[in-house]
Amino acid sequence: MKHLTFLFLFALVLSGASAQKQKANEREEWIRLFNGKDLTGWDIKIANQPLNDNYKNTFLVQDGMLRVNYKEYDKFNDKYGHIYYKTPYSYYRVRFQYRFQGEQVPGGANWNVRNSGIMMHSQSARSLTMEQHFPVSLEMQLLGGLGRGVRHTGNLCSPGTIVDIDGKFRAAHCIDSDSKTYDGDQWIEAEAIVLGDSMVYHVIQKDTVLAYQNVRVGGNLEGDFRKMMNISNADVWSGKLNTPLKEGYIALQAESHAIDFRNIELLNLKGCMDPKAVNYKKYYVKHEPGDCRYGKK
Repeated sequence: MKHLTFLFLFALVLSGASAQKQKANEREEWIRLFNGKDLTGWDIKIANQPLNDNYKNTFLVQDGMLRVNYKEYDKFNDKYGHIYYKTPYSYYRVRFQYRFQGEQVPGGANWNVRNSGIMMHSQSARSLTMEQHFPVSLEMQLLGGLGRGVRHTGNLCSPGTIVDIDGKFRAAHCIDSDSKTYDGDQWIEAEAIVLGDSMVYHVIQKDTVLAYQNVRVGGNLEGDFRKMMNISNADVWSGKLNTPLKEGYIALQAESHAIDFRNIELLNLKGCMDPKAVNYKKYYVKHEPGDCRYGKK
């Protein structure tokens, strides 16, 4: 009887350990890209300014928010800028909250009123030319309502990139989502689910508003592309036309209207998919054998 009791208890222990391991495998490990305190881990590139010159404090941290602001500007002067997270990713979910603030700085283009975005699969801050306005990337465009009519958010704009929708090539530079219109300065929840070059989803307020596939480098590098991006090295990209865009950096945009970001987090979907490894996660969708660790944690 004592022997049977010991076996029963031992089985319970094993069962409990197995359940704990299973829970660990399922637990999502979100990475805080923005620590809420400072700009550690981010690079800044503003048009016609050196790398990491935070011109007129365009990007600042206040009350746990990463703020794009123009309080020190008299005029915009085409100071298109982006702040880039230090690590490139390929398969991931990135989520955040945003809200627009105040009025547009004088000199900003009409189409940039209550307009910003998050860039995905972007080239690095360091690789931009001095005068370049936008990185080669996918932009999840964020638009605030103007208090009149429909204005979708979570759209796609594609500086130097092209995509398919429902298996068909879409040539338009910007493609509307089917989101609701969000007027005022309210906080909006947004998420992008990026699966390498194969599939991308835009999510607004937990509603999938746009999906596209087959992400690749593209566009009219010698015409509209060069003019729009103010890029001087289009020839560097011309040899990469139609090549898959599988990974890149994440960047937040500054293009003349103040906007706040908070709770910027990323869930990496690429990692060890071997159930025997101690760092296996059930939610990974892309296997990276070199990440696998075995034995004790």
